[in-house]
Amino acid sequence: MSPFTETLVIVGLGNPGPKHAGDRHNVGFWFVDQLAAHIGARFSAEARFQGEASRGNLQGRNVHLIKPATFMNRSGQCVRKVLDYYGLAAEHLLVVHDELDLPPGVARLKKGGGHGGHNGLRDIVATCGPDFLRLRLGIGHPGHKDLVTDYVLHAPGKAERAQMLDAMAAGISAVEVLAASGLEKAMQQLHSVTPRTDATGEFGPAG
Repeated sequence: MSPFTETLVIVGLGNPGPKHAGDRHNVGFWFVDQLAAHIGARFSAEARFQGEASRGNLQGRNVHLIKPATFMNRSGQCVRKVLDYYGLAAEHLLVVHDELDLPPGVARLKKGGGHGGHNGLRDIVATCGPDFLRLRLGIGHPGHKDLVTDYVLHAPGKAERAQMLDAMAAGISAVEVLAASGLEKAMQQLHSVTPRTDATGEFGPAG
């Protein structure tokens, strides 16, 4: 039986503070804010986790939503504390993060793997091992590796934000399927979604 028939910890990655709230690198925060609103949960500061936490119910399963306050490259400190506190293995963990290798509007689920150069994932792999789920939210690539840092630490344009909203809505639906029916069905649903290419509109971090 899938461990997601029990408790699920969903960690959105980002950098804390208003300076970074709109950055592409913070789409993990945006996602868990949207998910919390969807299930009627609210975040509060949790010093024991070095982050913000929210708790709710998703398809009959207990879920803990987490936003680390440790900055991206120390995300694993928060995640390790959460798993230890609840006595959970990494198999109960879903990490939501920005993905340079996917275009805006595309979301993908996967289990395990490396960190792909993502500093948040690198620290979580180092502290928790690689055997956790990832929800990858596409932000596109600036075209050259030397441009990446500046790119991820700036806000997306209007059309990109609308595409990200589409991807997050699809991701929330997939996480509901994950909680109810497991990874395979969630992947089948999410990976069949065709993203819009002519998106317009406004989107930003919730709250």
